[in-house]
Amino acid sequence: MKLITKVTKIYDRTIDIFAFLAGILVIFLMISVGLEVGLRYFLGRPTSWVVEIAGYILLYIPFMVAAWVLKREGHVRMDLVLNKFGPRTQPLINALTSLIGALICFTLTLFGVKVSFYFRGYQTPTILMLPKSIIIAIICVGSFFLFIQFLRRTFSYLKKWRTPEKEEEPTEKPELRL
Repeated sequence: MKLITKVTKIYDRTIDIFAFLAGILVIFLMISVGLEVGLRYFLGRPTSWVVEIAGYILLYIPFMVAAWVLKREGHVRMDLVLNKFGPRTQPLINALTSLIGALICFTLTLFGVKVSFYFRGYQTPTILMLPKSIIIAIICVGSFFLFIQFLRRTFSYLKKWRTPEKEEEPTEKPELRL
């Protein structure tokens, strides 16, 4: 049990670090694009790397924070449909949708690994000539962490479904006597 607790803490810390790094990437993106605009329009001297790096950052950010957002239940949900079911059925439906999400992320992880190995020796035909495998690797890593978080969420909802909440008994209100 101690091993599971330790692995869980490491996992949680890792997705927190990914979210922090994604925040730094957002700040870097804002500053570099702002400087690019200023250099291009006011000095007539644009940089050659900002647009390319911005594209890569926009790929990295969602994959870095997806598991962190899911852990905090921040993803979009169809509450309108879910609320049509009773409180006993809702955790089961949430567990089922989480399991489907886990399977999709696992598939994406497997194909991401396959594509990363396929493009191992290739470089992007751009100014920076970055290896394609580094660019694609975030898809594997982010999908894997999202897969793990979907599994955790599935088990959490199954546990909630198996142990129904106790209904609160109505307490009698004291009568007001005049």
